[in-house]
Amino acid sequence: MKETTLKQIATELGISITTVSKALKNYPDVSESTKKAVKDLAIALHYTPNSFAVNLRTKESKTIGLILPTVLHDFFSNVIDGILEEAEKRNYLVIILQSNEKYELEKKQIDLLLSKRVDGILLSLSNETGEFHHLKTVFEHNTPLVLFDKIAKIINCSKVSINDKKAAYDAVTYLIKKGYKKIAHFRGSYMPQNSIDRFLGYKKALEDHDITYDSSLVFVCDNNTDFEDGYENARKAMAEQPEIDAVFAVTDLVAIGAIKYFNEMGIKIPQQIAIFGFSNWFMSSLITPKLSTVDQPGFEIGRTAAAILFDEIYSKKNNLPIVFQSIELETSIIERQST
Repeated sequence: MKETTLKQIATELGISITTVSKALKNYPDVSESTKKAVKDLAIALHYTPNSFAVNLRTKESKTIGLILPTVLHDFFSNVIDGILEEAEKRNYLVIILQSNEKYELEKKQIDLLLSKRVDGILLSLSNETGEFHHLKTVFEHNTPLVLFDKIAKIINCSKVSINDKKAAYDAVTYLIKKGYKKIAHFRGSYMPQNSIDRFLGYKKALEDHDITYDSSLVFVCDNNTDFEDGYENARKAMAEQPEIDAVFAVTDLVAIGAIKYFNEMGIKIPQQIAIFGFSNWFMSSLITPKLSTVDQPGFEIGRTAAAILFDEIYSKKNNLPIVFQSIELETSIIERQST
């Protein structure tokens, strides 16, 4: 079927193309009868506006780009929901890309989004990202950028995150007050800021409660903090430090991997060892025992980051000054059976 054009509608009604365009946009200088005739015919002929032509005229793509480290995790699914809800309010399309925690792929995706002339970019950095020249390219294109969750503190742009250090501190303090003394930490890799901050929160909680920090109780998750990391580190911890009485894991998925190992070994949770996660994924309340965790507000992080980005897009379009924001959303402790 050939695409219906404004010219075709104008020809059939015997009016100008300009009048058709104005009628579809509800201009006041077009009579109501003409508006009705134009709109009725447009519906009958299945007319849809040429978005490419509109974008050329308005210098807007009505599209934003979203780059995530992964889309498999429940946390990022909630982030996406928050972003899409905010985008739908403004009739924006969201291009969703996944970096797979790879710096080189993240760079290519930034270039791709810029080539597509997106109006703004939302980005959660990959675990490998430690150099930020590709983000400077975004600024050179005068494209608004908002970082969320995994951020870089040295980049001058708006950011939405939680206070990972405080959240980890609160989690470990909770364990200490429950009477646990030999607390291991299954930490994330050394690059992402949130992994660093969760480790620092763990360490500070120990120090503030007169428990000597022991580096041999820290186990690094090399495979992007996944289920296998938790399982393997639990096995390793029991072999090297069998006196451990609690584990604070960098994510719920790592914690669930640890729970699987302890269940298989007949190690009772929490009687012999307590497990504490981070993020409050939906799986946390489904496993046995149910997992105590930090509630990380993924939906609100996504919604807030998108709202800030759209404000910056509006300011840019209207030549208004853009004031960067750094928003930290609140977390809370969710107590369940694993502690």
